[in-house]
Amino acid sequence: LPMAFRDANARRHIGLQQLSALASTGRTFLGPMKSHKFIVDESTKQSTLICSAVRLMESLDLTSAVGQLLNETIQAQNKEFKTGMSTLLFLVGAWSNAVVECLQQNVPVPAIVSVMSEGLNSCCERVQCLQIPIHNIKKELCSSRVRPKAFEGKTGQAGCDGLTNPWDLLCFQREISATEEVIPINSFSHQGDDCNFNKLLVSPLAGFGSVASVVKAVGDKSSSVLSGSGVTASSCITQKLTHSRHFSTLGKSRFTSQPGNFQGHLSGPSADVCGCCGLGHLAVALSHGNQTSVKLLQSIAAYQQERAECSGSSQVNISGIVTCCVLGLPESYSCVSPGFVTFVSPEQATVIKHFADKPLRVLLMDGDLTEGYRHLGFNRPTNVRTILEHPSPQGGRAGDVWVSRMLDILMSFEVNLVLVKGNVCKNFMERCIASRILVIGSVARDVLCAFGAATGAQAVTYLSQLNASSIGNGAWAELWKTSDGRAVDLGELLPARISAGGIPLLTAVLTTALPSKAQLLEDQFWTLLYRLHHALKDGKVFPGGGAVELLCLGHIQALTVQPGRAGHDRVVRELPSPWLAEYKSIVLQALASGWKRYLSVLLCNTGKASSELEAGASVDHHLQKAAACDSPSAYILEEFRRGGVLRSGSEPLPDQVTDLRVCDNVAAKTEAWRRALDLVLLVLQTDAEIITGPKRNQILNSPVSSEFMFL
Repeated sequence: LPMAFRDANARRHIGLQQLSALASTGRTFLGPMKSHKFIVDESTKQSTLICSAVRLMESLDLTSAVGQLLNETIQAQNKEFKTGMSTLLFLVGAWSNAVVECLQQNVPVPAIVSVMSEGLNSCCERVQCLQIPIHNIKKELCSSRVRPKAFEGKTGQAGCDGLTNPWDLLCFQREISATEEVIPINSFSHQGDDCNFNKLLVSPLAGFGSVASVVKAVGDKSSSVLSGSGVTASSCITQKLTHSRHFSTLGKSRFTSQPGNFQGHLSGPSADVCGCCGLGHLAVALSHGNQTSVKLLQSIAAYQQERAECSGSSQVNISGIVTCCVLGLPESYSCVSPGFVTFVSPEQATVIKHFADKPLRVLLMDGDLTEGYRHLGFNRPTNVRTILEHPSPQGGRAGDVWVSRMLDILMSFEVNLVLVKGNVCKNFMERCIASRILVIGSVARDVLCAFGAATGAQAVTYLSQLNASSIGNGAWAELWKTSDGRAVDLGELLPARISAGGIPLLTAVLTTALPSKAQLLEDQFWTLLYRLHHALKDGKVFPGGGAVELLCLGHIQALTVQPGRAGHDRVVRELPSPWLAEYKSIVLQALASGWKRYLSVLLCNTGKASSELEAGASVDHHLQKAAACDSPSAYILEEFRRGGVLRSGSEPLPDQVTDLRVCDNVAAKTEAWRRALDLVLLVLQTDAEIITGPKRNQILNSPVSSEFMFL
């Protein structure tokens, strides 16, 4: 095959330039005030809304080797932590530019690799003093907080260590928005274990004026249907918008309603979102302003803690949580439902209505429910080609005999509900619907395990393995309803809820009127869930808002000026060779420039600086104040307690919603730093790109053909 060779050119390293160009596309993802991006597919003309580095990498055409390495690095971070990808992407670009500047000053590659690696290791050791134990999170976040007068009194005097008390949860969520309604106990038709959970659910009805024209009071027993296309705004609604109601995540909307005449009013900032203590403060600090996901997560945490009957230390069982995106409803209808919420066809919905609260016998299938499915590891006979496994003497369509046999097995065991991990034969599905057997395909393994634990069912691979001990009992199915008891008609598919007594499974139902926003809402929910999970696993968090990066920047600058200071990094005090000492200052300054640009862009994205120049001056001002103190880390922690590390001196005390003191995960953040620098240094140490394959003419005719030498 013809091959082309391209020199990386040490002075203007092509790979590092590609890294910088790719990373620049995610610049606006940095910080809590992220800017959204529309990704448009030219072939289908469909668009989707993204707000994360992972979705950005999935949408880009990454044909270069450097692009594929960047994508693999971000995917690895996402797989392990589900957070920190935006930081990783930005630092890749910042440090790529810094390394190119070092190359232009003729700094040897080994010096860059050695000093930068040891410099980052020193930073990771230095910031350990900023770690906040999660049992101290309430004191750190509320040490100087002034509670609004509206909440002085009983709710302000309450104290707890966690969200084990449902009343504490409701107080927490009422303080997020004064217009929320508690879902009544009879919101779901089934009682039992779900009843306690219904007391914990909160349905925020603020922020969407269109809801009040179609949603009646909670006590109204009359039936109504919310259609995905039929939710329209009443002509009497007036709104004053500061941001789009679809994309604003700060929850500043405040609506009041009166019977017969609803009018929306936007007032001042929302109530104190840190009204509850313990886990509530931690979830809010990790949410970075995403209140919708916080409310769902609080309901999940409270339900799981109540089931576990544990207090004090809290853990979130991620395997017992799934999501379901329902399109056509306002986001205020997002809620958490016990059991499994999924979509069914109108024909399957008819079967569910026939069940009418009857207990169901459930079967779990760990594989595909098709005639040709074979389990993993199955080996067919060699040199044998199967024409038809089960010939039918009576004739008929292929597969009819298999469908009839499998249906007879289900009916002989009186199975009403079949949950299948994989695909389901379409013909078999139709026959089951005709026999009033509900079959749900593409069910996650964790869902199967949850139903197995609740009903006693044992998963089987083939229906021929079915016996009486494999069947579970006590499941039920119903059409999913909104928090105020209304059915949902979305046309082709309808949401259904399948549950069982004592099932350790919750579904976060995410609703939105914008199809392009569905993936974004789901990503935001899982990000917050994993942040809380890792915070509880680590037992500590970092102060956010640039606090950790500011200490890193000051630390590196101190190493640059005073390399022999006691307690600093080993590589700076014991340099392995004279030439490394010569370039040490240049490389450390390059490493520090990445931190400074990170902080500058963070200030610009949050609106606290109009330009990177102004932001850089603000960062320098805070560095000088920190350096003037005996302990820079103590200064940074004190500024964090006061409301933000990078606040200007003329700024008032932090607003109750817009200036939340945020926290970050310890392991996720430091690992994002390491992965970013490792990728940059890996690309730095490559000296050539060799292209193989039958694309010689394409490369010859490209504008960059002069850069290649054909082999």
